[in-house]
Amino acid sequence: MRIIDGKATAAAIRSELKKTAEALEAKAGRKPGLAVILVGDDSASQTYVRNKERACIEVGMHSEVLRLPAETRQEDLAAHIKDLNARPDIDGILLQLPLPAGLDSRRCLEHIAPDKDVDGFHPVNMGKLMLGLPGLKPCTPAGVMGLIHSTGVSVSGKECVVVGRSNIVGKPMALMLLNESATVTVCHSRTRDLGEVTRRADILVSAVGKANLITADMVKEGAIVIDVGMNRDSSGKLCGDIDFAAVSEKASYITPVPGGVGPMTRAMLMQNTLTAKKLQ
Repeated sequence: MRIIDGKATAAAIRSELKKTAEALEAKAGRKPGLAVILVGDDSASQTYVRNKERACIEVGMHSEVLRLPAETRQEDLAAHIKDLNARPDIDGILLQLPLPAGLDSRRCLEHIAPDKDVDGFHPVNMGKLMLGLPGLKPCTPAGVMGLIHSTGVSVSGKECVVVGRSNIVGKPMALMLLNESATVTVCHSRTRDLGEVTRRADILVSAVGKANLITADMVKEGAIVIDVGMNRDSSGKLCGDIDFAAVSEKASYITPVPGGVGPMTRAMLMQNTLTAKKLQ
């Protein structure tokens, strides 16, 4: 078993992105710019945003955060997004989710200009992903693909199982694997006998958000196992969806939580911002 080091892989990507950012700054006379919109005071969201700010600074990008109160109205949030769409110094816009109750995240995301949608959630970008066209891809599944590629194992022809069907991870994850010629099964809460399906997987990706959902008896010997889950166990310790200690005895490669997918998600956000600048 080998642990896939997301921190080291992401650091190597950021190092290359820094060179790209410097070249783009020299050409345009300004740093590539990312704006993050944070509505409300959710503590987890604030932590995520701080991490994204640090990543921007490391890569050499301009970063700014628009902090709005939880009672912000839908039309006011839409107006802020449209203002950022019009700013030439902002190449990427990220709306930090989840939004407070009363705000429609789908409608808000659709206000973001597709070529500034660095989260890759706009219907235009999701459509491009479905069609296998170049575009801005959702950061977490893109990061997962990077981790799989880092093993040197080809996805083509592999039996892949994705546990979770969210628009943020599960569905785009399945599409990215399909686009690299994998055979893909998507599992969810209605799947009958989850273990029977996951045991077939050469590559298993779990993105549910339920601690220790995937146990050793559900994993094929020698599988690549990617844990996207972010949970707290009974003692309050951060953990994923995978029973790491037990599953690592069977997996050929496995990601830890923390230190696996999370750093790669942020690296892909930086990459998308630079791609967005090139698109514009």
